[in-house]
Amino acid sequence: MVESSQRVAIVTGASAGIGRAVVLGLAEDGFHVVLAGRRKERLDGVVAERPDLEGRLVAIQCDVTQPESIDDLFVSFEQRFSRLDLLFNNAGIGARAVPLEELEIDEWQAVVDTNLTGSFLMSRRAMRIMKAQAPRGGRIINNGSVSAHVPRPLSAPYTATKHAVTGLTRSICLDGRSYDICCSQIDIGNALTDMTAGAGDGLAQPDGRIVPEPVMDVANVVNTILMIANMPLDANVPFVTVMANGMPYIGRG
Repeated sequence: MVESSQRVAIVTGASAGIGRAVVLGLAEDGFHVVLAGRRKERLDGVVAERPDLEGRLVAIQCDVTQPESIDDLFVSFEQRFSRLDLLFNNAGIGARAVPLEELEIDEWQAVVDTNLTGSFLMSRRAMRIMKAQAPRGGRIINNGSVSAHVPRPLSAPYTATKHAVTGLTRSICLDGRSYDICCSQIDIGNALTDMTAGAGDGLAQPDGRIVPEPVMDVANVVNTILMIANMPLDANVPFVTVMANGMPYIGRG
């Protein structure tokens, strides 16, 4: 079991994109990191990439839409670690970009189950540990997205869940205060990953145009999370937006 003096984090959606980048950034900063995701082979691939971080990265298969899978994750976690300092709720999906009236209920529910209910279920288990451990407390960071503020066209399920994540963040902030539990939401705009690789070719705008959008290095996301993660628990950043400076978010579009 890792000594209680070591900092420990869990990252969901850890096998690719922002999750993968944050996992490696936290490990390089000294955290022991549990990588959680549905595809164990992809998680193992991230661990294998960095033999220099051997011992700091632990891959555990987990589907955040399934309460039993989350229970299994935390059983495995508590067998290895004596505390939890940071949870990054990063797992998220979108639905087909179709008019609302054409969206199937199963598509809607899958996005709600992953983006919102998954964050709730993970936070519920994390808060139990953070309240009971000594010294008590810890941090939960939710991946909100710029869509927590403004929608893209044809994105009702994703946008609705990200707005709801903001309410979850505020509630955890309030309910965690007395237990030294801080909660933050990072709203990310156009970080360069496999998921946003097409932004330079053009993304749909509210006026119907397809317009290329700038992207930023995902390292900016990692650095923002590290800044929050390294703050003392008597200070917090409840909300922060990090985005490509030229993307059409601020102003009229």
